[in-house]
Amino acid sequence: MTKKAKYKILVLPSDRTGVSKFRSVDPHTYLQKMYPDEFWVDIKYDPPYHDDMWWKQYDLVHYHRSIGPDYDASKAVAKRLTGWGIPHIMDIDDYWLPTPDHPAHAIVKKNNIDKLIQENIRLARHVTTTTQVFASEISKQNKNVYIFPNAIDHEEKQYVPEPTQSDKIRIGWLGGSSHIEDLNIIAGLAGRIHGTCKDKFQFVLCGYDLRGSMTVIDEKTGKQTQRPITPKESVWYKYEKLFTDNYRIITNEDYKNELLSFQKKQITGDENSVYRRVWTKPITTYASNYNNFDISIAPLKQHIFNKVKSQLKVIEAGFHKKALIAQDYGPYTVDCINALERGGTINSKGNSLLVPKTKNHKMWFQHVKRLINNPSLVEDLGEKLHETIFPQYTLKTVTEKRAEFYRELIRTS
Repeated sequence: MTKKAKYKILVLPSDRTGVSKFRSVDPHTYLQKMYPDEFWVDIKYDPPYHDDMWWKQYDLVHYHRSIGPDYDASKAVAKRLTGWGIPHIMDIDDYWLPTPDHPAHAIVKKNNIDKLIQENIRLARHVTTTTQVFASEISKQNKNVYIFPNAIDHEEKQYVPEPTQSDKIRIGWLGGSSHIEDLNIIAGLAGRIHGTCKDKFQFVLCGYDLRGSMTVIDEKTGKQTQRPITPKESVWYKYEKLFTDNYRIITNEDYKNELLSFQKKQITGDENSVYRRVWTKPITTYASNYNNFDISIAPLKQHIFNKVKSQLKVIEAGFHKKALIAQDYGPYTVDCINALERGGTINSKGNSLLVPKTKNHKMWFQHVKRLINNPSLVEDLGEKLHETIFPQYTLKTVTEKRAEFYRELIRTS
């Protein structure tokens, strides 16, 4: 007969394919895996808001941003959980109001989602987040805030390094569709590198995706209709122009025409191309893209939404032993130690190269050029970052701390 777990945990993710992998699903699946005699985890996407007996079966409830998509019902459940003495934890990993240049800004403002999220923060018995930077901001509304960083299962295939080989130093970026203002920081970089390090480098853009729609408004009737975007309307086309200096670094006309035909394949270009386009992968395999480059770059525009982001790019680069060039700001100040000291000497304890905002105009170029011309430094920085990240950000380490946190909450509730 199977022994019944001591504590029953309810987890309510906010989505099925995105952030919930890191903040809801993986952490709690791992919790049950590590402590099967103590914790039983139910993951639910559509909770029965009004069934009190269903909620009362749980010893602790964990939810990302909201207890399901109905904010009013979520608030009512939070109040009932408090009354019953059931610990409930709201997790949040992004600032509640994206900046106006973010694709989600308009819909968040229109539906007052930022205010609803803040109300949830105030109602939550406890709040968890990714970094001390964000915790300090959240504590202005709820003092019971704790840090559980994004963590990675080091045995998951996409995080086990299997680097491809190349005679070139490959500079890569991996991200989503909301980063045009971040990437505009490195405008002109590709052309400058091509002018000084020709044939020694390759830029790699990962996550390329032409899906999306556009709203069309009839001027006469005001009727709104949706249509698929064209490839050149995609933000990824804008990204690609940044990484190719508006295609000027691509001197092979056949390859240029191939890129502009937008034919989908796993990777466009080969190991000798000056630029490669890597098409989008699901969240379960996307991190394998790190195998296709040697240096990860992470430019970041300075504003509150970016300031409180998690340091996931640092963690992923560290697991894959990649050299990292990052903005000296927000999440990248948590674990990164600048390897370049004033005067140009190398700090032996450094694990990355950092760029302050005031040096954006020259230091991205200088750092990339320095690494292209010094492959041993690329390898050294990758190893140093790995030493910083591992095992601190493994799911095993973070889950040990989470388990003790949950035990204490349940014991004292």
